[in-house]
Amino acid sequence: MSLPEERLTTGHVFRMWWPLAGSWMLMALEGPAVSLAIARLAFPEINLAAYGGLVFPLALFVEAPIIMLLAASTALCKDWITYRKIRRFMHVTCGMLTSLHLLIVLTPLYSFLARTAIDAPEEIIGPARLGLLIMLPWTWSIAYRRFNQGVLIRFGHSLSIGVGTMIRLLTNGSILLAGYLLKSFDGIVVATVATSMGVMAEALYVAFRVRPVLRYQLPKASETGAVLNYGDFFRFYIPLSLTSIILIGARPILSAGISRMPNAIDSLAVLPVVTGLTFLLQSAGIAYNEVVIALLDKPGATRALRRFAAGLMIATSGGLFLIAATPLAGFWFGTITGLSPRLVELARNGLFFAILLPALAVAQSWNQGVILQSKKTRSITEAVLIYLIVSIPILWTGMRIGRFSGIYVGLLSMAVGEGCRTLWLWLRSRSARHALFRGTG
Repeated sequence: MSLPEERLTTGHVFRMWWPLAGSWMLMALEGPAVSLAIARLAFPEINLAAYGGLVFPLALFVEAPIIMLLAASTALCKDWITYRKIRRFMHVTCGMLTSLHLLIVLTPLYSFLARTAIDAPEEIIGPARLGLLIMLPWTWSIAYRRFNQGVLIRFGHSLSIGVGTMIRLLTNGSILLAGYLLKSFDGIVVATVATSMGVMAEALYVAFRVRPVLRYQLPKASETGAVLNYGDFFRFYIPLSLTSIILIGARPILSAGISRMPNAIDSLAVLPVVTGLTFLLQSAGIAYNEVVIALLDKPGATRALRRFAAGLMIATSGGLFLIAATPLAGFWFGTITGLSPRLVELARNGLFFAILLPALAVAQSWNQGVILQSKKTRSITEAVLIYLIVSIPILWTGMRIGRFSGIYVGLLSMAVGEGCRTLWLWLRSRSARHALFRGTG
């Protein structure tokens, strides 16, 4: 007779969460580090705007269909047969997406996206094209890393995720430092080489680290004998993939809106700096998603996970408010990042529009985790559509009025959109939450 399973406590939640949160926060340092390096090389405003306004949004958009492989792998990769099927899907999809990336860079499609769709300032279009070409290995490296990280998390190796992120940052930071010291290359070249090489180094580490898990821990077949077919997988994954495509597609829309508002180049230059700092605190909540997926079926899970989420929401948004309302903002944007006084003021004021984003990230992870546990992933896609339906009219209104700096309108549209997205996830997860509360307490 087996002993009853120990009830989950906030201590258990914390022990699983902190390595993942540490990894996400370390990864979130990549954006500020890149901005710091670009800001100290020639033509900082142009190169910051090229990286934040075109290169990163377009690279993320190409990558979008594979971003949810981490959640899918954590939830589904319980045996070798399933692992091989999802791995095959990952490689085929990455081949197609890498071809799309190359097509964008080498054909007139780039000019259409940059000039017509986004209407980016002409000064940043040339540097951004070179940067986007250098980012070609990005999608395949990210997909391989996230897919195998899900297996590591499922089998209790969340600390390895942090080690991989440290390897990524060390690689990234070494290249950024070399570029800064040599001063032989434009900021966009240094930034994109560092970003690409960092992700590839992390993917190589994860490939090495997952091998013993696949050999000794991953069962050859499901304990129940059930076999995941591609129909079941696509019903689970396609709504998740659409979610990331729509959400990341919103980033070029944001850049397009800001490009059509007053103070466009300064706003696009400040955008990656502000969102980089915001993401640093949001990452603590984003990491919570995999924790919820992994622990939600444990006894006492609902109470422990909700209690932990409430504390995390207060800590993260409270921390961002503290930075925005004190001289810490000037220290971060001016002394650390190296922005000019004009851009520091723009970034400090913009930060107030983003105060709630970290808390909303925690709430989204909690509700999405519940929905993923119920396997009804369509509502996650619905929530992202709500985000677009709310945020795009705000951008359009800012363009029509034409009196406010684009960074302020852009961040306001993000905050309001994310708030409505969170509310929809909460509404759509109610029945699953109630069922879980009755089942696990």
